[in-house]
Amino acid sequence: MHDGGWRGAWAVLALAVVCADAAAATDPAPARQQALLHLLFQDCGSCHGLRLTGGLGPALTPTALAGKPAALLRQVILDGRAGTPMPPWRPFMTEDEAAWLVHQLQTGVSDGKP
Repeated sequence: MHDGGWRGAWAVLALAVVCADAAAATDPAPARQQALLHLLFQDCGSCHGLRLTGGLGPALTPTALAGKPAALLRQVILDGRAGTPMPPWRPFMTEDEAAWLVHQLQTGVSDGKP
């Protein structure tokens, strides 16, 4: 195989690994989804507003989150923000659960239903 062929093969392999990693992340079970939404509207809502339109913390609506990378939002949920009232939620959820919550926030969630 010539040099260009190897680069193409490596690119295909890298893409397969990335896709497999993305597919490994699964949605939480329905009961856990409801628990996470309860946490979102009750605990997060106490600072971000019960309708997530802002309060002590910023709004968490799809419009407010537009353009913000999902990975950054996930990190803020899990690790909090030093120097602000935003606490880390890592003790209460997994990375996949935080990613699920970010998706719900970015696509719009209301009344505690995805």
